[in-house]
Amino acid sequence: MPVDLLHPSAEAEKRIHKKKRLVQSPNSFFMDVKCPGCFAITTVFSHAQTIVVCGACAQILCQPGGGRCHLVEGCNWRRKKEM
Repeated sequence: MPVDLLHPSAEAEKRIHKKKRLVQSPNSFFMDVKCPGCFAITTVFSHAQTIVVCGACAQILCQPGGGRCHLVEGCNWRRKKEM
């Protein structure tokens, strides 16, 4: 089956390494994380390398996981809009 290299599908482009894509783009992003205890929103980097705690109640929001950080149970998140 022939593959169109100039117009790859979105899911095929996402699977390719970030440097080998048609247009290079990073895999990381910033996200808003809502604390399950006090419902305060904190901005967290998707590949955070340190433990992130809530500023209001000091509850742990995410822990480093090698690549992407792992959110604790009950945390809701959304991707921040690019400016």
